[in-house]
Amino acid sequence: MSKLANQHAAVNLGQGFPDSEGPETMKEIAAKALYEQSNQYPSLLGVPELRQAVARHSADQQQIPCDWQTETLITVGATEGLAAAFMGLCNSGDEVIVFEPLYDSYAGMAQQVGRKH
Repeated sequence: MSKLANQHAAVNLGQGFPDSEGPETMKEIAAKALYEQSNQYPSLLGVPELRQAVARHSADQQQIPCDWQTETLITVGATEGLAAAFMGLCNSGDEVIVFEPLYDSYAGMAQQVGRKH
């Protein structure tokens, strides 16, 4: 996708390349957290404070209440989240309909879990 976008001077929606290094204050907060908080692997479901924040956001911004302990999951990235959704929601033989242009992992994920696309 990146090569094709570069060839056509297009915006690459298939990958998230940042426009900048981000705000200096954010880097300082992240660095401070490494020293002051645990930097060990969290629960497989994600850091509890982040899961609680996601549940609050869901209720406050989308009016969809959820139990942070049983209805939230934090993944290490969009690809992992999408793979979990494909594996959890699709049954063998289901057809997955995707629209082009598409994120290049969709077709491979559908095939990997035994679905048609």
